[in-house]
Amino acid sequence: MFFVEKDLELARENEGLVIGLFDKPEKFTGVLALLDERFNGQLSELVKSGDISPKSKSISKVHSLGKIGPKRIWFVGLGKEKDFTFEKLKSAFGRLFKDVKACKIQETAVYLDSFTAEQVNSLDAAYAMSEAFALSTYQFESYKQKSNEPEKKIENLTVYCSSFDEEEVEASLTVGFAFGKGTNSARTLVNIPGNLLTATDLANYAIELGNKYNFEMEILDKAEIEKLGMGAFLAVNQGSTEPPKMIVLKYQGKDEWKDVIGLVGKGITFDTGGYSIKTKSGIVGMKTDMGGAAAVLGAMEIIGEIQPEQNVVAVIPSTDNMISGHAFKPDDVIISMSGKTIEVLNTDAEGRLVLADAVTYAKHHGAEYLVDVATLTGGVITALGLHTTGAMTNHDSLYTQVLGAAEEAGEQMWQLPLFETEIERVRNSKVADLNNSPGSEGHALVAGAFISEFAEGTPWVHLDIAGTATTSKAYDLGPSGATGVMTRTLALFVERFEPIHK
Repeated sequence: MFFVEKDLELARENEGLVIGLFDKPEKFTGVLALLDERFNGQLSELVKSGDISPKSKSISKVHSLGKIGPKRIWFVGLGKEKDFTFEKLKSAFGRLFKDVKACKIQETAVYLDSFTAEQVNSLDAAYAMSEAFALSTYQFESYKQKSNEPEKKIENLTVYCSSFDEEEVEASLTVGFAFGKGTNSARTLVNIPGNLLTATDLANYAIELGNKYNFEMEILDKAEIEKLGMGAFLAVNQGSTEPPKMIVLKYQGKDEWKDVIGLVGKGITFDTGGYSIKTKSGIVGMKTDMGGAAAVLGAMEIIGEIQPEQNVVAVIPSTDNMISGHAFKPDDVIISMSGKTIEVLNTDAEGRLVLADAVTYAKHHGAEYLVDVATLTGGVITALGLHTTGAMTNHDSLYTQVLGAAEEAGEQMWQLPLFETEIERVRNSKVADLNNSPGSEGHALVAGAFISEFAEGTPWVHLDIAGTATTSKAYDLGPSGATGVMTRTLALFVERFEPIHK
């Protein structure tokens, strides 16, 4: 896939050559000057006329007309050097590779040194390029009838870099691609329809992942879930003909099983809302209600690839939420694994119920730090829109580490408050310890407050991705559909994690 070489040979045969172009007033220097000489000064004239633009994220394509080996040259605008950032570079690479893919080019070369500045070195650029390549060229294999003609896609990228050792550049390319690929795996899981991705299917996927990376695995079936007293999880499954699965993957990167990070992902493969049924428009798209589980599995794939020196347990409660004569109902009282009783006031507030038992089970497996991820509430969309993940926490130091990972991944996040007022609201029941839905006001807050009752004293961060798990529009780093949001954030959080002295 990636080939790293030191010296750029302009005469080498290739389908394309990619050059970064900063907005600078001075004349071309270095490789750009050499190229301009081969083109008899025409490239600098094209820049002056605006046919080749250095504007940030602009893509300009020029045919070489046989003057150099590559058939086409792509110029990627990088803007002013002082405004250059890693995220802007990643977006620019995303636009580039979408254009290269659309041209059905199968191999191209990238002059990496032209994409560097004081704030972004060649190793950063290599990481950004390979991650952007994976993310931007992703396409879900749909269920439409296929043409017999094989699809042409980018197979090989030759990267020219003179400023770093080839092995270092290769390592950055490999890690960046692993992060992109893990995110794409999460996207694919979310895009699969609910009839083709049941809890059993999701468990089988996790088993394949575990076998590939030698994770310790545990898949609990319904009888085992019942034996452990996971009444909240089982209540959500009651109306379904599909059996539930509690999926556990363990990665041990330290000699001792300590400082364990628990990643908990909501795995509702389809959500009707139960007897608190969704509207006919609101129910469409509910195949994506396992976006949290997908993010955790995508992160575990990345963890399997990069092998950080950390301990991680991933816990995914998976079922659908259906309606039948056996389904749970408003006014039911259920008993969670923790022993806390819950009055059900809304069967469409099922995500927090399955997470309650999953959080408890993650602690049972030794998790000392918890991060849960879930497409949990419409309320977070009302509060933060479609581009920002909502976060809540009971531990500021842990949240700071998660936030730092999100910023590094380029995924927007905003902290919502965990006030005693909302905790008291979920404790307000005449017949049980808790209620699962005390009203629509501050919906995202009470959902997080409910889960915090099961995290208890364990440092915990809650991520609500209801608005960010999917997008209706294509963007620089991906198509419309599932985004794979929080996959890279979780993996970076694990990779960079520093144990907290409690």
